[in-house]
Amino acid sequence: MQIHPTALIEDGARLAAGCVIHAHAVITRHCDLGEGVVVHPFAVIGGDPQDLSFDAATQSGVRIGARTVIREHVTISRATRAGTSTEVGSDCFLMAACHVAHDCRIGNRVVIANAVLLAGHVQIGDRAFLGGGAVIHQFCRIGEGAMIGGGARISLDIAPFFLATERNAVVGLNVVGLRRRGLAPAVMDEIKRAFRALGAPVGNLREIAASTLQQGTFISAEARSLLEFFQGGKRGFGRPRQGIADDATDDDE
Repeated sequence: MQIHPTALIEDGARLAAGCVIHAHAVITRHCDLGEGVVVHPFAVIGGDPQDLSFDAATQSGVRIGARTVIREHVTISRATRAGTSTEVGSDCFLMAACHVAHDCRIGNRVVIANAVLLAGHVQIGDRAFLGGGAVIHQFCRIGEGAMIGGGARISLDIAPFFLATERNAVVGLNVVGLRRRGLAPAVMDEIKRAFRALGAPVGNLREIAASTLQQGTFISAEARSLLEFFQGGKRGFGRPRQGIADDATDDDE
């Protein structure tokens, strides 16, 4: 473990082996950092949530998974309810000046670029990528492997593997991310077929997804998780724009 001069680590914070805490970083007593976590200068981890109704006596926390890197000026607020934690998974990369608000749940291998703002209770699935300056409304869910474009304003749920930008605009699949995962061609085909089914110009997306699942033709865990995503949440869903379904799943893209 390396603790650089002028870093502030409050009594009660828990740091596993191999953590590196750089100068001027603040780790409050509410934090639990996994093995090999790196925190860069001026990051503040475990501060009180920015919630006017919050009681500072509440015993809540922040949990950071192993090997996650937190860059300069990142802020991660602790949870609002006693006995709960704001959570960031393992092997994540949080770039400079991003904000993770209270009660967020971030999966593993997530990349959050510079100046991204996550409001309270946001959920981010494994391997998602959030482009610089994106802002995510409270209680939104960003699915596994989804990609959010830089500067996007997201106030709806974005399903797994979707590519979204601007104001909740779903413009295709995160084809590059899917290729990098090395999925079998049959799995890729199922994901693309599921995306096309959801690109219907009219109809309730929850009902379309449920009906598509019931057909029994989707057997891969990835395609099924995409369709099952539409059975949860409370924010509504980003919907593929009419006419993009075929182009957005082209192998040559």
